[in-house]
Amino acid sequence: MLLTKRFLPYFVTQCLGALNDNIYKNVLLLMVAYSQINELPISINLFVNLAAGLFILPFFLFSAHAGMLADNMDKAKLIRRLKQLEVVIMSCAAMAILSQSYMVMLLLLFLTGCQSAYFGPVKYSLLPQVLTDEELVKGNAWVEIGTFLAILSGTLSAGLLMASTHGIVASALIVFVLSLCGYLASCAIPALPLQHDVTQIRFAPLSGTWRAITQVRKTPSIWMAIIAISWFWFLGATYLTQFAYFAKLHLSSDTSVVSLLLALFSVGIAVGSFLCERLSYGHVELGVVALGMAGLTLFGLDLVWAIPPAPLDPLWVYSVGDFIATTAHYRLMFDLLMVGVSGGLFIVPLYAFIQSRAAPGKCAQVIAANNIVNALFMVCSALLAMLLLAGLGWSIPELFTLLAVLNLVVAAYIYGQAPEFRWRLVSYLFRHVRYRISVEGREKLPKQGAVLLVCPHTSQFDALCVMGVSSRLVRFVMPPSIIANSVKPAGVIPLAMGEINGASNNEALTMIEQALANGELLCLLSDYLTASDTMPESYRAQFNALIASVVTQHPVKIIPLAMKGLTEPSKSQANTFQPRGLWPRGSLIVGDAMAVPQVSAALLQQHITRLMTDPL
Repeated sequence: MLLTKRFLPYFVTQCLGALNDNIYKNVLLLMVAYSQINELPISINLFVNLAAGLFILPFFLFSAHAGMLADNMDKAKLIRRLKQLEVVIMSCAAMAILSQSYMVMLLLLFLTGCQSAYFGPVKYSLLPQVLTDEELVKGNAWVEIGTFLAILSGTLSAGLLMASTHGIVASALIVFVLSLCGYLASCAIPALPLQHDVTQIRFAPLSGTWRAITQVRKTPSIWMAIIAISWFWFLGATYLTQFAYFAKLHLSSDTSVVSLLLALFSVGIAVGSFLCERLSYGHVELGVVALGMAGLTLFGLDLVWAIPPAPLDPLWVYSVGDFIATTAHYRLMFDLLMVGVSGGLFIVPLYAFIQSRAAPGKCAQVIAANNIVNALFMVCSALLAMLLLAGLGWSIPELFTLLAVLNLVVAAYIYGQAPEFRWRLVSYLFRHVRYRISVEGREKLPKQGAVLLVCPHTSQFDALCVMGVSSRLVRFVMPPSIIANSVKPAGVIPLAMGEINGASNNEALTMIEQALANGELLCLLSDYLTASDTMPESYRAQFNALIASVVTQHPVKIIPLAMKGLTEPSKSQANTFQPRGLWPRGSLIVGDAMAVPQVSAALLQQHITRLMTDPL
């Protein structure tokens, strides 16, 4: 996937853009830090804080408009236009660097932030259009790897450039060349024509921002994912901002150790992103998010506990070589690396989840709302650090401890507010920790539209298995007899198969019809659907009546599912797992969509029996 034409030019383009932004921003800050104070019309502290604010302000003002724009034009064409704008901005920036016009550079930093605000939504919303469902997690992993390595490279490169003899000239040349290379790379991105009708685009900086957030809050699962992503950026911004003073005050180290800490954190993000793709098994998997959140707390706390005692010589300062050679620092370095790994496990599935769940033609607008909330959380992280460190006199280790504890609070809030997140975690642990359950034929499931899955009831854990079949939300329809003895996810619709036309089922049938009208994914767990089951005639008639009612009311695809290798016959207790070995393996098999007019209980029974008996 990485080397394909549909992905590589885009990947190179976004990496070069992130690298250039960070080189320019850090070159500006270093030039100001080492300038003569009388060359600035304002104080250095005010200039630095103003620079941070001006770079992030466009995300509040223009993200909503950027999302609408990205959803309503060819994304490849939009990227090329944005890269052309970057060339113009960086041409001016190169001249400002050479002339050391700090206030002009500050204005250009604001324009760079504007360009980034417009690039953000198209950067992520492009992925679902060019990647398959199986590639979505991998694509997001590469994007996060590229982004964080670009941040690291840009930060380190700016320091090296400013320390060199001809750093000013080299910096001016590099920011221009990188912008030009980014534009040339964007020219190779294949055209991505719209897949829907164009909607009216309104430019409303303040009201548009509020409207974007209000719109995305209507989908609770996506909103919780955005809160989680924003919390990650809160954590990341705090860690990255405090590394310099942390190394100086608590590790007795010079600036080279700061670079080491940045490298460990960024490499950890890259490793975690790669690991996430493996742990997700090529599928958008929310269960991995909890592993990342647990790691952020555990390794975040141990990072504080691993701070070694101060050197006996109060004047001693570690260089990077001395720091690495000291075994007392190994635990701290490992913890920092694992904080990054946990961050990668945390962030990648959340971005993939948003992309897979966003409504058609609305993905960029959802990403735009995400960017707005991300920016808000990063501003709050700076304000909190200023309040605690400068206002209340906290130490940086105390701040890091608070972050690890707050991470637990955020996790409790997210999993408390979003039942799907809880059940996805339980399902993931069941399918990949307690058992080894693979899914065969996942590509047969439609990405959108009403679908009715029909699965035989083989155990009390059927729902946990079926949840892993799709990244879409699966709602279950179960008879009360199954509900009483099974794991019951949120949103279950109880339907007594013996009373299809009874008053007790009217509400259930209404809920089924409404769900299918909304294009949802339903799964009917039913008895008597394998060759070994004898289906009573009354049950068969009622089952057929239900299917007939469903297919006549709505355009729906009916897809059979079958469990294979998960159960063994039990004389003492039917429909229970009979584990074979410590980690028994099994499969959930997705059948072909059936021709709706001919669907019947008998035909479904035949299809499911064949799925269970045919070799994979």
